[in-house]
Amino acid sequence: LDRLEAAGMTRIVITLHHKADRIPAHLAQRGGGVEIVYSDERARLLETGGGVKKALPLLGPDPFFVCNGDILWQENADILSALNARFDAARMDALLMLAPRAACSGYDGTGDFDLHADATLTRPHGGAADFVFGGVQVLSPAAFDATPEGAFSLNHIYDTATATGRLYGEVLDGQWMHVGTPEGVRAAENILASGPAA
Repeated sequence: LDRLEAAGMTRIVITLHHKADRIPAHLAQRGGGVEIVYSDERARLLETGGGVKKALPLLGPDPFFVCNGDILWQENADILSALNARFDAARMDALLMLAPRAACSGYDGTGDFDLHADATLTRPHGGAADFVFGGVQVLSPAAFDATPEGAFSLNHIYDTATATGRLYGEVLDGQWMHVGTPEGVRAAENILASGPAA
């Protein structure tokens, strides 16, 4: 939240489901100059895409950031500002933060995307990809126009944007950490204890 606020965000929408009562109580103590509003999914989980689509009325008509809650990163350059400056709604439906697989902690997959010279992304055709989706992205509201109602994955948007050449990537210069498991949390704690990214 601090990074989003530092990058100039004035409103943050948080999806509620797990421990839904604790999160607003905790964040009420935070202070700061950013408005926090909530999109409630306690009645039904809508997956990554459906959850964002449900929150669109709270987000407004402009492109917006979507950030996963189970990631951390150390950076040598401000990735949020880079994503914000680079997003071009005329050319892009989605601009994803990418982490080189070699700079990932808590992740044992084979990568998500191939990055091309023009910064467009495609899925690997068999084998591994060099880059992992880092859980931070800028999306155009228009990307949701042809999406289904209810629960669906953001992969629906990525696949459509890939087919039309409108999926782009920006590479994180730093260390990326997935903290969705106890092992990932421990690994991240060790990295953070060792100091800033080199």
